[in-house]
Amino acid sequence: MDYKKLGRTGLKVSPLCMGTMQFGWSVNESDTHKILSATLDAGINFIDTADVYSKWVVGNPGGVSESFIGNWMKQNKIPRDQIVLATKVRGEMGKGPNDQGLNRVHIMNAVEASLHRLQTDYIDLYQSHWTDDDTPVDETLRAFDDLVKQGKVRYAGASNYAAWELMQALWTSDKNHLVRYDSIQPHYNLLHRDEFEHELRAVCVSYGIAVIPYSPLAGGFLTGKYRKNTPLPESKRAEGRKREMTDKNFALIDEMEVIALRHEATISQIALAWMLADPIITSPIIGATSIEQLEENLGSLKVKLGEDEIASLNKLTAWSDADE
Repeated sequence: MDYKKLGRTGLKVSPLCMGTMQFGWSVNESDTHKILSATLDAGINFIDTADVYSKWVVGNPGGVSESFIGNWMKQNKIPRDQIVLATKVRGEMGKGPNDQGLNRVHIMNAVEASLHRLQTDYIDLYQSHWTDDDTPVDETLRAFDDLVKQGKVRYAGASNYAAWELMQALWTSDKNHLVRYDSIQPHYNLLHRDEFEHELRAVCVSYGIAVIPYSPLAGGFLTGKYRKNTPLPESKRAEGRKREMTDKNFALIDEMEVIALRHEATISQIALAWMLADPIITSPIIGATSIEQLEENLGSLKVKLGEDEIASLNKLTAWSDADE
């Protein structure tokens, strides 16, 4: 496996990142351990989670994904230095007024809770899950800077930041000589290109920011599981994909199927291969719920799309300022 630098840093991460939102939600702990072991055996050393995963599920208090990961590492005696462990802070983790946000109090409390659940002394990549309008940027970055100096965090990153918000954070870090965000997690895939490509991409290129896209398969639509004139499965996930059921998007799936047959690949592998072909992309976040899904995702690393195939996919998903 060809490992990549995390942006401008010297940290090496696998070209696919295992996302863990599903662990404790649609995947139980036993299966989580099996998937994580298979992930590591395959050479994926990059694991991403968040303290709030998966608090939106009835009966889930949050922190469950982190706990599953911590238990897996302990029970399987996983060498800590063989994993690049990333988690996120921002969401509500209690009922108190300071149990959420990017203020210093919450960050300092949240990191201790995450370290406890993960059963580790440090977090490789600690990320702001999304912005916090109630907290000055420099307060957040000073807290991150202190955590790096204390050895509890190695690198800082952000998720769901607009280009101007990321630039504001970079400028604040530079002005005050603080740790800076070295990575960004944008929502990015063939169906959702403009949010990243409009301005954020240029910032990442200029400042050496690692790009770790989430939802690279558009919630399952880019697997080809939904087809034109075919009834939707009865599930909340399928209901959430209704807005994507357009003639334009189904034409994209048809073209992806043609390309997939040419490469003896699957449609989802083509979606990931399109992203992997872009040198600005560091490591798309996959969310396998089974070892079979993991193996299919890994197959994307062997697919090398031609320039004409990439151009065809880009044309079918082109966007413009007029679309906004």
